[in-house]
Amino acid sequence: MPRPISAVIDLQNLQHNLSVVRQHTGNAKIWSVMKADGYGHGIKHIWPALKETDGFAVLDFDEAILLRDQGWKGPILLLEGFFHPQDLTLIDQYNLTTSIHSEWQLDAINKASLLSPISVYIKLNSGMNRLGFSQHEYASVVQRLSEMPNVRQLTLMSHFANSDTKTGVAAPFQLITQFQHLSLETCIANSGATLWHQHTHYDWVRTGILLYGASPSGKSTDIVDFNLKAAMTLQSEVIAIHEIDAGQSIGYGSHFTSDKAMRIATVACGYADGYPRHAPNGTPVWCKGERCALLGAVSMDMLTIDISHCHDVQLGDRVELWGQNLPIDDVAQAAGTIGYELMCALAKRVPVFYENKVE
Repeated sequence: MPRPISAVIDLQNLQHNLSVVRQHTGNAKIWSVMKADGYGHGIKHIWPALKETDGFAVLDFDEAILLRDQGWKGPILLLEGFFHPQDLTLIDQYNLTTSIHSEWQLDAINKASLLSPISVYIKLNSGMNRLGFSQHEYASVVQRLSEMPNVRQLTLMSHFANSDTKTGVAAPFQLITQFQHLSLETCIANSGATLWHQHTHYDWVRTGILLYGASPSGKSTDIVDFNLKAAMTLQSEVIAIHEIDAGQSIGYGSHFTSDKAMRIATVACGYADGYPRHAPNGTPVWCKGERCALLGAVSMDMLTIDISHCHDVQLGDRVELWGQNLPIDDVAQAAGTIGYELMCALAKRVPVFYENKVE
C-alpha cells in the first residue's frame, strides 16, 4: 500500500465556484486564472470543469499551449505578457492575448512579422508599482499601439493591491477612471474586487482564488456568505498514537512541552508534502469530526496533533489537513501565510485524485 497522504480535487466544486462568480459579475466576462498550474490543482485535469468561462488567464506559454492542445479554442490571456521579442511568434501561432507593460514590447510588436494582428492588454500602473506604464505615458502608449497594423484590439488592464478592504480600491480606481475617454475595454477587477467592489467590473474580471474555494483576504469568514466550496482537500491518516506525561516534549527542537498528560497522534504529512514547516502549535487539523491542534515542529514527513479530546481516534483514521471540513484559509492564517501559497506548494510526491467529473 502507498503512503496514505493524497490530495483530492473535486471538479464539481470548481464548476460550482465558477457559477458563483458568474452570479456576481453581471454582464462582465470572466477570465478564469490558471497560473501556477491552476493554483496547484492541475490545469490538464481541471480546465473542463471551468469550460463555461469566457477565457483562461495563464502565466506562461507552456500553460497556454497545454490548454490549446487540450482543445480549448476560446481566449487565453498571458498575464505577465511576453519576455522576448521572438515570443510573439507563439502568440501569433496559438492566437493568444498578451499583456504589455514596457517600452521594449511596443517596439517588438511593431517590428514583428505576424500572420494576424494580436489583441493587447495594456497594463496601467495604478499604484501597485509592480508592472505597468505610468499615468503620464499611458495615453501615448495607447495611441502608438492603435496605429500599429499588428494590433487588433486594445484593453486597459490594471491591478488592485488592496481589493480585500473596503477602501482599498478607491485611489487606484480614481486614477484608472482618468483614462475612460480612451474608450477601451477595461479589465481591472481581481477576485477581491469581483466580490466586494462591483463598480470595478467593467468588461472583464479576473478571478483566481475564488474558483478554488478560498478567500482573497485570507480569512475564511469573509466568504462564508458566498457559498464557495473547497476544490482541494489534502488528507492523510493517523500512523501512530502515544500517551505522554506532563513535562514531555514533542518533535525537533522540543518546541512543545506538555503541562499535563496527553494523547497524541502522528500523521503522515510533512513539509516535503507542502505543509507549512513554520506552522505553530495550535494550527488546526481535522480528525474524526473535530478540530485538533498541531503540536511541535513539523517534520519533513510527519506532524503531531493533540487528540486528547477525541478518545475514539484509532490508527488509520482519516485526517484532513485542509479542505471540505477545514478551510485552507484557517490553516494558512494560523501559519502566517495565505491559502494561495499552500495550494501552489503542494509537492509533486503527493498523489492527486480527481473526483466528480463533469461533462
